[in-house]
Amino acid sequence: MTETIHIAEPLLRRARAPLPRPDRRFYASTKAFGRFGIRWFNPQLMEEEHWHGHIEFNWLTQGGMDYLFDGRPVRILPRRLAMFWAGIPHRTVHIDRGPGEAARQCNIYLPLDTFLYMPNLGRLTETMIGGGVIVLPADAVDDALLERWYRDYRSGDAERADILKSEIANMLRRTTLVGWEELLHPWIETAEPETPNAGPLRYVVAMVRYIHDNLAEPISSKDIARVVGLHPNYALNLFTRVMRIPVRRFVIRMRLIRARALLFEGNLSIANVAFQSGFTSLSQFYAHFRSAYGMTPLEMRRNLATSGERSAAGRSGAA
Repeated sequence: MTETIHIAEPLLRRARAPLPRPDRRFYASTKAFGRFGIRWFNPQLMEEEHWHGHIEFNWLTQGGMDYLFDGRPVRILPRRLAMFWAGIPHRTVHIDRGPGEAARQCNIYLPLDTFLYMPNLGRLTETMIGGGVIVLPADAVDDALLERWYRDYRSGDAERADILKSEIANMLRRTTLVGWEELLHPWIETAEPETPNAGPLRYVVAMVRYIHDNLAEPISSKDIARVVGLHPNYALNLFTRVMRIPVRRFVIRMRLIRARALLFEGNLSIANVAFQSGFTSLSQFYAHFRSAYGMTPLEMRRNLATSGERSAAGRSGAA
């Protein structure tokens, strides 16, 4: 199984009309990435470990809780924003609800593919994919900011949701500059070719990094398997088992995320956006893009421009 992974994946359904937040359907189509979300709730114990395709943030108003990350213990303290890759099997095993049993928890779920394409995160990306658990600087967020983010998320307003995600991205960029505190040191090392007895996560991390770094080039199953020194069939099956999505669909999703980012920059033609995202056929690019986002690349770019004009008009009117 050494042929190039092409992107001629058949459409599973007819494209629908644009939705207020079209990427919600995209993210909801597989547990490998999930969808963006924020929720407030009473902290809860987990009967068994689970994993999902997000970078997860946890905030406690008081008390504390104990996690196990693939069997490794971590203590989460109140009023500090903890961050980890939820693709690592994890489980809450103890909760201290604080005075009056009044602790509240806020979780932010950032899809993995969105996180991987946030710019200028450097070592923070490596720390997350390496299994590290960190807390952001003490002044990164507070209850009021998290509550505002939650209201923006629940508003149903696409522009407010985009601003919210931009604020999260800027928070992470600032974290890369000022530093963070590690609760669990990254322990998943990239497997080298022919490494004996490397764990499944190590292999998969190496494959994810290879795909991420080579999206603009043809990617074959043989190339992916060579990175970790495994037989192609075994490597791809391992990837699917851990990530819960076949490699071919993962590559398409990552290319779509790159294309969407390039569209937002607004400087490239649609054809160049497709080419720089690794798509070799413009017609296939349009088909996959519309299936994922509910609109064509050109429609998304026009919507972005219209949104920017509304924002500018609002600022002018306020002045």
